[in-house]
Amino acid sequence: MAADRGARLGFGLAASVLAADVATKAAIVAWVEYGARHEWLPILNIVHVLNRGAAFSFLHDAGGWQRFFFIAIALAASVFLAILMRRPGSSQPERMAFGLILGGALANMFDRIGRGAVVDWIDFHWGAHHWPAFNVADIGITVGAALIVFHELFGRRRVSEVNG
Repeated sequence: MAADRGARLGFGLAASVLAADVATKAAIVAWVEYGARHEWLPILNIVHVLNRGAAFSFLHDAGGWQRFFFIAIALAASVFLAILMRRPGSSQPERMAFGLILGGALANMFDRIGRGAVVDWIDFHWGAHHWPAFNVADIGITVGAALIVFHELFGRRRVSEVNG
């Protein structure tokens, strides 16, 4: 029963990340001209760029094959994450992390399928130094991965201390 509730939470987080990402990308595509940059805050621009690669534009200029490669990886990862979320041994923090990553992976996969590339629109910078542009899906993936690391470093020990 608790595993089902935890899995529902994970899938709910995945759906939330997916919905937020689809909505924000649709707004960017509709309202921000491709290649445009709008200063929003002194350290934040809203941009409209396409990333044909992965994180930090890895393989962006690889010639087109990478699209199908990243779709296959996202599909395999999504199936694996769904299995992990439903696994009875997964903890609540793990299910939440898996859900965040799943939502981000699916959102970017759908972008690759539909647009051939991922829409990135958040551009943090400090003066002339810009972090690579990203989107809500990337935030879900990053927060989910950080939650897994945090849980592995601190959460498991606490659980074993309580049970031990």
